[in-house]
Amino acid sequence: MPTAVPPFRRFALLVALFVLGASGCARHGGCAGDYCGTLIFVTGSEPDILLPPLTQTSVGRDIHDQIFLKLADLGMSMNTVGDEDFERLLAQRWEWNGPRTLVFHLNPRAHWQDGQPVTAADVAFTFDAYTDPKVASPSAHDLRWIRAVTARDSLTAVFRFRRRYPEMFYDAACRMRILPAHLLRSLPREAWRTAPFGRAPVGSGPYRLVAWKAGETIELAADSTFFLGRPHIRRLIWRSAPDLQVAISQLIANQADALEFLGPPDNVRRVRAAPQLTLYPYKGSNYAYLGFNLVANGDTARPHPIFGDREVRRALAMAVDRAHLLQSVFGDLGKVPPGPMPQLSWIWDPETRQLPYDTAQAARLLAARGWRDSDGDGIRDRHGMKLAFRLLVPTTSPPRRQYARLLQAQLRAVGAEVDIDEVENSVLMDRARGAKFDAVLGAWNPDLSPAASIASTWTRAGFGGSNWLRYANPEFERQVERASTAGAAVTGLAPRGVPRSKSLTQTPPPCSCTLPTTWRPCTRAWPMCAFAPTRGGLSSARGGFLLTV
Repeated sequence: MPTAVPPFRRFALLVALFVLGASGCARHGGCAGDYCGTLIFVTGSEPDILLPPLTQTSVGRDIHDQIFLKLADLGMSMNTVGDEDFERLLAQRWEWNGPRTLVFHLNPRAHWQDGQPVTAADVAFTFDAYTDPKVASPSAHDLRWIRAVTARDSLTAVFRFRRRYPEMFYDAACRMRILPAHLLRSLPREAWRTAPFGRAPVGSGPYRLVAWKAGETIELAADSTFFLGRPHIRRLIWRSAPDLQVAISQLIANQADALEFLGPPDNVRRVRAAPQLTLYPYKGSNYAYLGFNLVANGDTARPHPIFGDREVRRALAMAVDRAHLLQSVFGDLGKVPPGPMPQLSWIWDPETRQLPYDTAQAARLLAARGWRDSDGDGIRDRHGMKLAFRLLVPTTSPPRRQYARLLQAQLRAVGAEVDIDEVENSVLMDRARGAKFDAVLGAWNPDLSPAASIASTWTRAGFGGSNWLRYANPEFERQVERASTAGAAVTGLAPRGVPRSKSLTQTPPPCSCTLPTTWRPCTRAWPMCAFAPTRGGLSSARGGFLLTV
């Protein structure tokens, strides 16, 4: 796979993967030429905020990554270990000054969209903001091994680490989008979440915000003075649709140019029937799961009366036929994940040991724990309590709603009663963070660093955040920590040609022996994105960049 892509081309190509379908040059404004056209993305939601330390939605990150820059970004290998195959962005070059000191030299041409230069003081300010409890950035935990960031001079930023580990460079270069200190320094950090800057950001990237019409559209315009090269697409527009079917209808009706995720096979067939659209399958960057809350619904001080028992969780997990669920909802457009990881992740390993689908053993386990059908109604009970719980599902996800009904039937077969609560996604998020649920059908688009994504979702570091299930196992956490510092830890680097450590796949993952019964990964669908036909000078896109959006 080619890696020698000049840094300034990355932004054109990132957009051009959708541009493969953009009919915008002819349809949106009638312009022609190399620096032209409008690309309209249709999406099922709008951003929460466009201030990178606080942005949590996928669409928000997609948009702010066109406005703000990192020091460097992942190359096409998607390797997070060592410092090889990273693309220069704000950093023009870098070197190691000993095993725990990393020095970045900024590009002297980099500037903010208000004309001010990007400096090393901005880098130091950004680290301080990301790690400030008053900001409460979800990314703060990922930066915990960086001790300090200082400005040696206006163009030299120095990172000092607390320890050596394989992803030192990734954490320093890719975790943070650099912020303009001259615009944010005077703003109280506890007010950042509601500050106007989050809806009118000023960055150093290839596009600047033009307009944000709440609930409708967000429009970006190319910055003709962008220091890495003027973007070839003049305007980018994200249009919100109330649901996936409406989004697909807009695409088919030529009201939009690109849609990243199509969902179940019926949607794929619907789009494939439109002659002006082209489909591109790619490896997914997220996964979905059935999760059991380990604490009582709404009371984190008490164990859940059903799921507090490991053997009951194990039995219910063994009653789920994931292969059948996948085939029923996604057909051949998906894979059952071997653990809490997307297919795009380098630790994806189909040989990972998993619990088998075994309803007979599930029934024996439930009976051994005292859950029997004492009144012949088909639902097991114990001490007067039914084996019944409520499953939280977002109304915005037709696949998960379908999964919920299939799971309801499969669990009923072993004597468990499931009632489905379909709620708006914002309600689901609030209830999940507050442990106000029994079980949930969740989905994550995790960090590409396995160490970070597992720690934030399946350890105590994620309490109140992504660890909705309140799973805590000190031994598992020690193994995650040990895996994250294994491999190239001697120097913090992984030289070219040296295989990266597989230790994270050797750590007992949450879906096998350590956490076999708290959650059950349901599916990893092959995402399917759709585009209108290629026009004009847009055919230079590289299909491999489908992996990066």
